[in-house]
Amino acid sequence: MSSSDQNKYFIDVEHGAEMARLLDQERLFTKGMGGLLAERSDLSGIHSVLDIGCGPGGWVQELAFTYPDIEAVGIDISVSMIEFARDQAQSQHLGNAYFQVMDATKPLAFADGSFDLINARSIVGFMRPADWPRLMQECLRLLRPGGVLRLTEADNGLVTSPALETVHRIGTQAFFRAGQSLSPTGYFLGATPLLRQFLQKAGYQHIQHMAHAIDFSAGSEAHHGIFKDMQKLIPLAQPFLLKWGLITKEDLERLYQEMLAEMLSEDFCGVFFLLTVWGEKPQIG
Repeated sequence: MSSSDQNKYFIDVEHGAEMARLLDQERLFTKGMGGLLAERSDLSGIHSVLDIGCGPGGWVQELAFTYPDIEAVGIDISVSMIEFARDQAQSQHLGNAYFQVMDATKPLAFADGSFDLINARSIVGFMRPADWPRLMQECLRLLRPGGVLRLTEADNGLVTSPALETVHRIGTQAFFRAGQSLSPTGYFLGATPLLRQFLQKAGYQHIQHMAHAIDFSAGSEAHHGIFKDMQKLIPLAQPFLLKWGLITKEDLERLYQEMLAEMLSEDFCGVFFLLTVWGEKPQIG
């Protein structure tokens, strides 16, 4: 894998600590969203599923375990994460879970019409604006007629911590300077309001959406999980945050310590919003 491929993601994709963080985050998000596919009560027509940017494969493994008749495939650019996902699937005897190293910003090595449903959650971390329309078309090719593309993204949470709010602002500005933001000003990551438009312009039909809110205020069920995620995320993202000259290393360290203290305050309040948008590939004829 070339360094330019790895640099598409804002954290070293082969870092073991990032793998551990994503495993915890996957479980937290899936629970906060009400389950694997909370918007669908009937999966009888779903036989094959692709998860794009699967990381260490937690969502795929849970899907394969819960629905043994579904063939679940995960792809990710990280070799170490795919190897870990394969080992985990084997140890759990999940014969219907498969993983491949693949770059989602390039043509995918699957035949036309291979999947009934394609899931992509939190892929904004490695996508550039021009990548989105190409991926929408590639997923259209990979879906069977009537198949579903499901996108989930989030922007920064709303918080009462001044330090965490500042960290969020520096992060979104870094993405803006890196050319990866979809926001016109860089104040947000900007993917959530565009998900429906991405699907519409690519020709998907029957587009729907579902919003999710994860309360991670002090004393809430999600508080510890989000706190641990942020505690791990900032050191991992430090090289990316410092690269764009938005803050010094010393100021970032001070801000990080203030953020941790404020998040542990009994008065801390925070809510994290995710948006899931899905649409169908038109039926032939």
